[in-house]
Amino acid sequence: MFNFIWSQLRGRAGRSVALLAGVLVATTGFVVLTGATTTSRLDVTGTVERSTDVAYDILVRPKGARTPLEAERRLVQPNYLSGLFGGITTAQYDQVKAVAGVDVAAPIAMLGYSTTPVPTPLDLTAAVDRSLDRQVIRVDPRFVAERGLSGAPGRARYVYVTTHPLIYPRIDLPNQSSDATLYTDGRSYPWAPCGWAEPREVLPDGRTRAVCDPRSALGSLGAYSEREEWSLVAVRMLPDGRFEAGGNVFADAGSGPSSTSDRLRIAVSLTVPLLLAAVDPTAEDRLVGLGGAVVDGRALGPDDTVTVKHIDSDEMLSVPVLATSSPFVDEELRASFTRLPAARPAGVELAELERALRRGPELPAGEARHDVASGWRTRISAGISPDGCCFGQLQAMVQAGPTRYDRLPDGTLRVGALPAADPEVYGDQLTFNPYPRPWLAEDTGARSLRKLPLKKGNPRSLVYRSWRAVGVFDPEKLTGFSDLGRVPLETYEPPSAQGADARSRDALGGRPLEPGGNPAGHLSAPPLLLTSLAAVPKLLAGGGSPQLTAPISAIRVRVAEVDGYNERAAEQVRLVAERIAQVTGLDVDITLGSSPAPQAVELPAGSFGRPALRLTENWSALGVASVITKAVDRKSVALFVLVLVVCALFLGNAVAAAVRDRRSELAVLACLGWPARRIGALILGEVGALGLAAGLLALALAVPLGAALGIDVGWRRALLAVPVALLLALVAGLTPALRAARAHPAAALRPPVATARWVRRPRTLAGLALANLARTPGRTLLGSGALAIGVAALTLVAAAGYAFRGAIVGNLLGDAVSLSVRDADRLAAVATVLLGAAAVADVLYLNIRDRAAELATLRAVGWTDAALTRLIGYEGFLLGALGALAGAALGLGGAAWLVGDLPAALVLVAAVVAAAGVLITCAAALVPAALLRRLPTARLLAEE
Repeated sequence: MFNFIWSQLRGRAGRSVALLAGVLVATTGFVVLTGATTTSRLDVTGTVERSTDVAYDILVRPKGARTPLEAERRLVQPNYLSGLFGGITTAQYDQVKAVAGVDVAAPIAMLGYSTTPVPTPLDLTAAVDRSLDRQVIRVDPRFVAERGLSGAPGRARYVYVTTHPLIYPRIDLPNQSSDATLYTDGRSYPWAPCGWAEPREVLPDGRTRAVCDPRSALGSLGAYSEREEWSLVAVRMLPDGRFEAGGNVFADAGSGPSSTSDRLRIAVSLTVPLLLAAVDPTAEDRLVGLGGAVVDGRALGPDDTVTVKHIDSDEMLSVPVLATSSPFVDEELRASFTRLPAARPAGVELAELERALRRGPELPAGEARHDVASGWRTRISAGISPDGCCFGQLQAMVQAGPTRYDRLPDGTLRVGALPAADPEVYGDQLTFNPYPRPWLAEDTGARSLRKLPLKKGNPRSLVYRSWRAVGVFDPEKLTGFSDLGRVPLETYEPPSAQGADARSRDALGGRPLEPGGNPAGHLSAPPLLLTSLAAVPKLLAGGGSPQLTAPISAIRVRVAEVDGYNERAAEQVRLVAERIAQVTGLDVDITLGSSPAPQAVELPAGSFGRPALRLTENWSALGVASVITKAVDRKSVALFVLVLVVCALFLGNAVAAAVRDRRSELAVLACLGWPARRIGALILGEVGALGLAAGLLALALAVPLGAALGIDVGWRRALLAVPVALLLALVAGLTPALRAARAHPAAALRPPVATARWVRRPRTLAGLALANLARTPGRTLLGSGALAIGVAALTLVAAAGYAFRGAIVGNLLGDAVSLSVRDADRLAAVATVLLGAAAVADVLYLNIRDRAAELATLRAVGWTDAALTRLIGYEGFLLGALGALAGAALGLGGAAWLVGDLPAALVLVAAVVAAAGVLITCAAALVPAALLRRLPTARLLAEE
């Protein structure tokens, strides 16, 4: 038997090689391409309990930013950005923008907290006894925050009110002496022991005495707390009842060495940390309408960046920002006033100043209070201008870590308490921070703090960084701001927490707890200063911060054509999120369908009187949980199986033709006594031998070919080539083998073709070609069917890639499904079409071989080779058109069924694929058409 099989294969060497090549291509392609079926998939679990509107559908954070608590409870904590500084590169941001289906990708880079003074002026007018020629008003400040639960006293501030004239240093004039200062009376005075720019009181006898301000002995402002600051300022009460003082004493002071005012409103400020973030102004405007929320000045532009000026050897950097109209900080200054009628501080040195101010009687003189929110509104009301609103320092910037939670048995989250941060993060003697650190920075914290590394100067070359507002934006005018209290996922949401039990609610006075101005506190304000992403490189250059290479903290993504929650939109968002995760490797959360998820939180007691509180915080429950898993792409497997199916059709047609061609031989074997099973085994043995040989060759080719294509194909997977090829060959040859085994010896006398059901004589070549195809309907349907399968697959793949931005999202049997396309899918679809075209070419070849005598007769009666070639060409065209149109229609219908629509782009893709299928088939038909010239006309006519 084996020798007989080998002789048969060797006797038809050309045909055997062709069949071997077909099985080899299909098997090798299947084994190699299935190595690419295992891919990263973003799986979603859970259901959306209610539909909510959020400004973005996907939240992208650095790898590892999602905390175990968030992952376990499918939550995102409020103000998740406040403790997230960098981690995403600009290259990854570009990758996110390039993902098909992304409508808006808005990055935000959290940079750090900048301490800024907020005016909280105090009116001492009523505290002044106008009958006295000299007096001191002591101001005893008390700093209060967090609904009055946290409070701490500060050192006293003193205001010396005299009716005697005051003279002021002309610090605005250049070329001052190194040991004397020119004053407003035109004379120069030696430097006082307490400084060179102190005001001087003119006594009745003409002598002058310096009024020393103790702030000059406190050192660098950034090195001490605002609670530790104490001061003494001098004010003259004029005969007309107005007040006169040096340039920075009054809250509404003008320019120049001195100014006057009807009221004694002294300038006092609270140091408030403002969170600075960088955004892409264009993307932010598209996402939340940032440009439309600007209420003063101008909007940020994408080209706004740091301006650098050099003054001598000093470097001055100014960062353009948008400042918020509301600081979202619950903090105020309360002060009590005491009149000291006997105090005489003029001429007293610093060492004796505090003792001198304690002498004499003390008379209560009133009290006042001023909160940060009012002070901030006053500041921005001055309008955007060089002399008005607003500016601040960026000498020392602080970054806070995330809050740590301990989970209690009942599910309550207990905030982990941390000691107060190292004061040096706010500045030291070399930082040149012009403002003292916030008083609440000494409170028990919930977050760790670190200093943002920035370029340092030296005593000979100062580097000074500041921000300057180019505009003011109102968060309440941002798109969707009214919904923020319900879905706390927005960048600009004001954080708050309600009391969760009666004791906590009573302590809070029935109001929510809000941020108190401590960067290390549990509640953190949202970014209140926004600059352009283009400003980040210059700001961070030279400091060695890792954020310079990965500045972005999060990317908020809105998906195209998603408006509200439904199953199709959810699948579309899932697909885009999956692509982002695959391309970037970042943490991706789906925020579509998010809803509030109140969490019980225990906040430990603070260091300044705030008791332990039980709070309810609105965390965000994600509509679905997203998990990246390794899964087999079933759509890809289906495409790869189609390669085998088309190859099986091609191989089955060839084996069936071989059986028909050898019907006389098989009939003789039957007459010689061969049983049916042996005849069937002969056919299966021949095709099985070809399959085994193809499998062994595929085994040798799979690993190197996979390496060349960048697909991991191990030897275990490569070993599958042998059984796959063998099984493919046996399945393809089973039907022809059974037919051969069941054939009666008399079947050898029957014609190999069916009678054509054609009544009229064909009058054209196209008609004759159609009649010829109709004579072998089985063979015609098999060839066109193989091509149709390939064209249908290619239509779906092309539609997903070009008409639907890389994926088709729709509904199948009530479930939302998506069909995304990868390179392996495209390769499989193209291979299927090529195998289908090969099947068509094989059908034409078999037709030519079976009708060789007819074609020889036509040539003998005068038909030219060109006419015969056109006839075969028409047959190939009709066969290709039948398969291509059927396949394109099938693919078009499947895609339209999935999406529930028939867009013009989908029809265009189907038409192009069908045309390509016809062209490929016509090209394949050239090979069998070339065989016409090799037909032995004389021998064929003699045999007839």
